Amino acid sequence: MEKGEDPAPPYSSQPANNGPGMYPQPGFIPAGAPPAGYQAVQTGHVIVTPALQDIPGQTVCPHCQQSVTTTTELKPGLLTWVACGVLSIFGCIFCCIPFCINSCKDVEHSCPSCHKVIYNHKRM
Repeated sequence: MEKGEDPAPPYSSQPANNGPGMYPQPGFIPAGAPPAGYQAVQTGHVIVTPALQDIPGQTVCPHCQQSVTTTTELKPGLLTWVACGVLSIFGCIFCCIPFCINSCKDVEHSCPSCHKVIYNHKRM
C-alpha cells in the first residue's frame, strides 16, 4: 500500500443496507408489490389479467366494472397502410390486398354490456 491511500474497508458478511438514493439488487422484488401483469384484490388474492390480443378475452370492464368477454372488431391500422404503400411503390396493382387480410388489421376490444372501447391491439 502506498502513502496517502485509504485502507480498504473490512469485509462484512452482512449485506449492505440500501439507504436513500441507492438502488436494489438486480432481480429484487420489493415485498408487497405484485409483479407486472397482476392485479391485487382486497381479499388478498392475486388475479392474472391476460393481455387482449387477436381473439376476444375475458376482463373486467373499466367503465361498467363487470367481468365480460370482449367483443372484437377488425379495423385497418398502421400495418395495413404501410403494406399497401410498399406494394404500391413496387408497382403492384393489387396494393389494396392488405385491407382484405385480417392479420394485417388492428383489433378493437369493446365491452358487450356498455359498448365502450376497452383496448386497441395494434399490429404496428
